[in-house]
Amino acid sequence: MRVVKYVIIGNSAAGIGAVEKIRQLDKSGEITIISSEPHHTYSRPLISYLLQGKTDEQRMKYRDDDFYKRNKCTFLAGKTVTKICPDNKYVELDDKKTIPYDKLLVAAGSSAFVPPIEGLDTVKDKFTFMSLDDARKLQASLGKEKKVLILGAGLIGLKCAEGILDKVKEITVVDLAPRILSSILDDEGARIVQDHLERKGMKFILSSGVKTFDGNTAILDNGASVDFDILVIAVGVRPNTKLLAGIADIDKGIIINDRCETSAKDIYAAGDCTQSVDVSTGQSKIMALLPNAYMQGECAGANMAGADMSFAKAIPMNAIGFFGLHIITAGSYYGDVYTDKKDGGYKKLFYGSDRLNGYILIKNVDKAGIYTSLIRERTPLSSIDFSLICERPGLMAFTKEERVRKLGGADL
Repeated sequence: MRVVKYVIIGNSAAGIGAVEKIRQLDKSGEITIISSEPHHTYSRPLISYLLQGKTDEQRMKYRDDDFYKRNKCTFLAGKTVTKICPDNKYVELDDKKTIPYDKLLVAAGSSAFVPPIEGLDTVKDKFTFMSLDDARKLQASLGKEKKVLILGAGLIGLKCAEGILDKVKEITVVDLAPRILSSILDDEGARIVQDHLERKGMKFILSSGVKTFDGNTAILDNGASVDFDILVIAVGVRPNTKLLAGIADIDKGIIINDRCETSAKDIYAAGDCTQSVDVSTGQSKIMALLPNAYMQGECAGANMAGADMSFAKAIPMNAIGFFGLHIITAGSYYGDVYTDKKDGGYKKLFYGSDRLNGYILIKNVDKAGIYTSLIRERTPLSSIDFSLICERPGLMAFTKEERVRKLGGADL
């Protein structure tokens, strides 16, 4: 029987999901993982906790030390794929070495976007915050006498701020948006989180961006200036799609179907570099989220190994915390609204056309999984006790048949 050659570009959640599913279905195929980073697979969301001292590099590993050996993978660390040749089915590395494939997965992730701001080249100590190497470099520059300016009040910028707050003199966060976490929170939710962060000592300048830099001084659009010692650029990410330019269909991300196939034969894609359908809206978009990436990787791996698997339940979802304040959001924010502010928490549910479309939970997040399931499964709200779900989410709001299905046959 012919041995299948699998090549995976990327060593994060999507790539790992693919390896595990391939090996489950094909015990003898040759798997090669190529990563431009020189590290064992690690969990990127933990880099802020590394700076805080709440974890270390060993505990950050996404899989154990024996992962590659156990799954019989050839791991090419610190190697970059520079070209894909679909006609002859090989990839070329930065050292000109070629690796043949029968099935190829592009799980190349995303990169920090660095805006072309005048004078940025005059800033000596500037960093992005996307990778373990980014975190190491930033950590080496920190000091109790240092003032830090962070461009971007999104997830990356605020997690960076949390990670270094007690290691520097002060942190100022600047963002063009009128509120923090503008992509996942509404005005009221953002205000709750901002108040919490300001009480911890962070400073915010919103509705204004940096017009120019002059060394360690930022001149803002509103005419104000901010002096700093360290600059962190966290204004967003861009999917790494370049490898498939001219080979497969690309919009903002690499376009995939529900089997994680690209438009190019035997080439699959998964994770942050892709664009897929958000089931809460039916729209195609980039959803750069670890759970989606892993599930897409699994789906791609299954189909690369000859199975027939689909993943059509992707939704935007974020689970994050800042100094003990937990936030989970999912889906899309449109339709009628249910709001609950009991016990110092904040819950907002968005629903319409007999479906739950999205939610925001701040502080009290323990039942988020039920809401997420309703969105992913597109459960008709008429089939459950929605008023009970709003107030006290739990399985008793579902019919007996649904409870049995969700608990795998347990008869409640």
